[in-house]
Amino acid sequence: MPSMPLSTEVVKSLNCPTDKTKITIFDSLCKNLVLEVNLSGRKSYYFRYKDNRSVTRQPKLSDANDITLKQARSLTDKYRGMIMMGEDPFATKTQLKKVPLVSTFITESYLPFVKTYKRSWQTDVSLIKNHIMPNFGEMYMDELSKKDVIQFISEHSETHKPGSVNRVIILIRYIFNLAIKWETTGIAKNPTAGIPLLEENNKKERYLTGDEANKLIVALQKSENKMLQYIVPMLILTGARKQEVLKAKWEDLNFDQKVWRIPTSKSGKARHVPISDGVIYLLAGVPRFEGCQYVFVNPKTLLPFVSVYCSWHRARTSVGLEDVRMHDLRHSFASFLVNSGRSLYEVQRILGHTQIKTTQRYAHLSQESLLAAANEVAKAVPILMALANKVVDVPLTQLP
Repeated sequence: MPSMPLSTEVVKSLNCPTDKTKITIFDSLCKNLVLEVNLSGRKSYYFRYKDNRSVTRQPKLSDANDITLKQARSLTDKYRGMIMMGEDPFATKTQLKKVPLVSTFITESYLPFVKTYKRSWQTDVSLIKNHIMPNFGEMYMDELSKKDVIQFISEHSETHKPGSVNRVIILIRYIFNLAIKWETTGIAKNPTAGIPLLEENNKKERYLTGDEANKLIVALQKSENKMLQYIVPMLILTGARKQEVLKAKWEDLNFDQKVWRIPTSKSGKARHVPISDGVIYLLAGVPRFEGCQYVFVNPKTLLPFVSVYCSWHRARTSVGLEDVRMHDLRHSFASFLVNSGRSLYEVQRILGHTQIKTTQRYAHLSQESLLAAANEVAKAVPILMALANKVVDVPLTQLP
């Protein structure tokens, strides 16, 4: 690489030979300063140095038309001094170039990862496509701030329900937590940290009472779908999800250990549900078909039911329970457990929740059970018997 003492006149007069695309010239009067002259006539100043790993780097200072030779030398002297003191002035710039866009991280890192284990990843794709990409996709991940998230919440709250907004917040939080966990360049904090979820007042909670459950069982026995009288009680007695029951196999039921192994739950992992005496009694009456591995099989196809909605809807409507959804049977299972004095931990384990806060939604306590619990204190500690009778202490008033 040629070296020569540069001057303003020399810089102006230099041209690139026609047989080359560019020429590079060191300034012999200023160490590390390089002038690059392109065939097009464009001239630029560069700072050539070796970083802390002895890798030669040549970041651009500026076009020669934008700064003078004197200014280029001044910048070069400044940067050379910083490097001599152990500080790389271009390291930050290099790191910033490695920070991915939100869209890039989601497409290249997040989605390939969640597709390997998350059964509901397609829901994520919908939220990403309709909410995250339009609002944050072209932002760099270290550029997305808490202020941006709060503004998003404010604007979306005007057109979307709290639950819908919360799902987007939760997804952004998870995406950034993974970016931090994977030590993605430039990502040191989560922009959703400290931002609470919106209060959801639209959650529909419905729990069957014992009488309602009995009415429903009677109605199911009259259904044209003869398997429904087994499917619905199985949901009530185990708290399992509809698809878990519909796809249950005999081989997964261990009657010796009284455990039902569900190979793939909502979380993508296997879980185990206790087989109670009631479940054993119920399953003893389920008709079996030779060579069929499924428990609640469609007799016409010998395969699991695709849908049981129509027969379910007719049965629940016939006894005035049209507001009861099939998933409410899972709610009711948890309610029956808690109202019977079982702990939230036990309910959490049986339902297969990974977080106790999820279980608390199902842990409904009836007012009657709360009142009965409170009355136990008065029975255990006879405080009222020790109090003076206040009625006799009130002076009598002589009526005219």
